[in-house]
Amino acid sequence: MATQRKVIITCAVTGAIHTPSMSPYLPVTPEEIADAAVGAAEAGAAIVHLHARNPENGEPDQTPEAFAKFLPIIKQRSGCVVNITTGGAPTMSIEERVRPAATFKPEVASLNLGSMNFGLFGMLDRFKDLKHEWERSYLANKDIIFRNTFGQIEYILNTCAGNGTRFEFECYDTAHLYNLKYFFDRGLIQAPLFIQTVFGLQGGIGNHPEDVLHMKRTADRLFGDQYRWSVLGAGRNQLNIAAIAAAMGGNVRVGLEDSLWAGPGRLAKTNAEQVHSARQIIEGLGLAVATPDEAREILALKGADTVAF
Repeated sequence: MATQRKVIITCAVTGAIHTPSMSPYLPVTPEEIADAAVGAAEAGAAIVHLHARNPENGEPDQTPEAFAKFLPIIKQRSGCVVNITTGGAPTMSIEERVRPAATFKPEVASLNLGSMNFGLFGMLDRFKDLKHEWERSYLANKDIIFRNTFGQIEYILNTCAGNGTRFEFECYDTAHLYNLKYFFDRGLIQAPLFIQTVFGLQGGIGNHPEDVLHMKRTADRLFGDQYRWSVLGAGRNQLNIAAIAAAMGGNVRVGLEDSLWAGPGRLAKTNAEQVHSARQIIEGLGLAVATPDEAREILALKGADTVAF
C-alpha cells in the first residue's frame, strides 16, 4: 500500500502537436529527444512518453527507424519506463501509428480511446512566424478528425497482444471512458488500467476543475479500484490540473508535448524544468514521487529487460 501512494510523473518530451517554430527548446533530433528523456528521468519522471520527428524540419515521424535512433540510447542511460505513442499524429493511418510499439514491444504504449475533432488552429493566433510550410498547413487545418474507432482501437490491442505491453489509456472526454469500459468488460485489457485523462485540447473536454472532477467521478464509477488515474493538462493549465490531481490521489503528466511553458509568458527550456515544477507540487503536498521501479510495481509492468530495443 505504501508503494501505491507514490505519485508517478510521466514526461511527454516532444509529441506531435507543437512545431519547431514555437519554441527553440522543443526536442527534434534523436540526440535532443534522448537527452530530453534522460534529463526528465533524472529530474524525477518515472515514465517518458515518446514521439519521433524528422530531424531536418521537425515534422512528426512515426517510422520505427526514427525511434530506433534514440530508444537504445535512453535505455542505456536511464532506468526509466519507456512509453511509445500509438497516437502518432492525427493525420496518420492506424497502421502507421502502431508500428513503433509493435516493433519495439515497450513496457507501455499510449492508446487513444475515441475519435474526436482535433483543433490546433488556435495556436496560429500566438505563433505567426513559422519556419516550415508544413507547420502552417498542419496547424491551420480545421477539418482534422483524430480517428480512433472501435475497430482501430481493437486493431492496436490485437497487434500488441503478445508483447506484454500495457497501455496509457488517453481519454479526452467522458465517452472515451465508456469506450474503455467496453473493451475492459470484454476482457481485451486487464487491470490495473492506467488512465490518462486529458484536459484543455480543442475538441476534447475543457480544463475547468469541474471537468477534472467529472472525469474522476466517472472513472471511479466505471472502474472502481481497478485503475490508476493520471492527468494531462494542455498549455498553461498543465500544473494547475497536476496540482488538483495530486491532491486527489492521482498521478501527473507534464512535458513539452503538452505545454511549452514554465510560467506566464516564459518558455520552458527543458522538459526537466517542468518535471521539477511538478515534483515541487507533489512534495509540497507531503507526497513522494515514484521511482521507475515503483511505477513498474504500481502499473504491473513487464520490466525493461523484456523490450525489443
